[in-house]
Amino acid sequence: MSNIKKLAGDTMWYGVSSIAARFLNYLVTPYLTNVLSKEDYGKMSLVYSVLPFLNVLFTYGLETAFFRFSQKEENKKNIYNTTATSIIISTFLLGATFLFFNRQLAVFAGIANYPELIRLSIIIIMIDTFTIIPFAKLRLDSRPRKYALVKLSGIIAYLFFTYFFLSVCYVHALKDPFSFWAKFVHTKNNPVYYIVVANLIQAIITFLFLYKEVAQIRLKIDMKLWKAIMQYSMPLIIVGMGGVINETMDRIMLKWWVPGNNDFKESQVAIYSACYKLSLLISLFVQAFRMGAEPFFFKQATGENAQRVYARVMKFFVIVISVMFLVVTLYLPIWRYFIAEKLWAGLSVVPILLLANMFLGIYYNLSIWYKLGHKTSAGAYITLTGAAITIAVNYFFIPHYGYMACAWATFLCYGSMMVISYVWGQKEYRVPYAWKKLLAYMIIALLLFFVHKGIASFTSHQFITLSAGTLLLLAYIWFIAQVEKKELARLPFVGKYFTTNG
Repeated sequence: MSNIKKLAGDTMWYGVSSIAARFLNYLVTPYLTNVLSKEDYGKMSLVYSVLPFLNVLFTYGLETAFFRFSQKEENKKNIYNTTATSIIISTFLLGATFLFFNRQLAVFAGIANYPELIRLSIIIIMIDTFTIIPFAKLRLDSRPRKYALVKLSGIIAYLFFTYFFLSVCYVHALKDPFSFWAKFVHTKNNPVYYIVVANLIQAIITFLFLYKEVAQIRLKIDMKLWKAIMQYSMPLIIVGMGGVINETMDRIMLKWWVPGNNDFKESQVAIYSACYKLSLLISLFVQAFRMGAEPFFFKQATGENAQRVYARVMKFFVIVISVMFLVVTLYLPIWRYFIAEKLWAGLSVVPILLLANMFLGIYYNLSIWYKLGHKTSAGAYITLTGAAITIAVNYFFIPHYGYMACAWATFLCYGSMMVISYVWGQKEYRVPYAWKKLLAYMIIALLLFFVHKGIASFTSHQFITLSAGTLLLLAYIWFIAQVEKKELARLPFVGKYFTTNG
């Protein structure tokens, strides 16, 4: 139980940074969706759809490899220097290459007229990549507080400069190109440019906050160790690239394949991207969980009853994300105000994307079998299967159903990856997951959503629908508490509210 308590504590701190950072970023969504036109918001979404592809290529799985090879205490310093040196050299080489081909990348992203956005994005990726291994070191050394501080500092800088550039400098520059504030910007009619500049400032500040970890790097490579790391991490490029196709490529494909003129295409991307943000609660928790779970799982591998620990972690994980699913879907009439009303047309995708992100979180839990077993190629096959589903569904159905096809493609992709990983993983590394119970928890949550949807179809009175949603949510939590009474009684800070009798 102490191990799970430790994971919960680390997840909380990584969650503080990830959730607070994303939530602050989330709060800026109403601002951006109101300040920017649908077309400009679509351009911004397309730019940030390209960044994850570059991130996968620049990092090439070294973060996971760093955890995998750092299990022995005596190897930590050597691995830190080898992985950091490798990533520094490759970042300069890749950065120079992509800067040379920036116009081609702009065409690929659907923003051929704005190559400067791609150039800035490449520089951002380069700076972010330099921080990957220092951040991983903080996680390995169980220093989530500093991790949280650095992440939060960066996002606060991003929010400040986004507002400063758009609502102060840019507005004044358009009115008077010779004003004092106009000195900070030029009058080019592209507000998205300044959002990316704010992101660049964020990357620089984050790098500076990690100066101690960066200063510990010694530029040297243990070639024998490096070859072993590359053998482990190379399939993770495919895993990462497939993951990016599954997670963000749908925006680009939507721009490619939805019928209509360019403005309509960008507006559809804007609607889908904004509504995707409403699945944030689950995706934030999944991200925070991954931050703490990856080093935790590797450390547990050498202990006793590791499989039982993994199974219990999975159970608590499913319970939490099932509750989160209800928190978002039952209160969607409130959550929708976090995006501009002009983008509400796509709210029907939110429950589908929430379920998809639940599947993705479960898949991350399941994926430990191939990471521990040095079988990262299996992860590549699973992810490529998901990517194939994503591309096929979007290609055939976007022309007919628009962004709804993107949502269902995401659902089918992550659902398939979850099932394949479970079946394959149980053959290679059996973990006693209580899958029948976990499936029941998810189905019950889904049924409660449909019950609430039925209630809402009979009345448009928001007080009644929200009250019904609250009762259904409390009923679900009470049900879980009764079923898991003995398990919850063992948890710190929670157990005192439960008895183990009966």
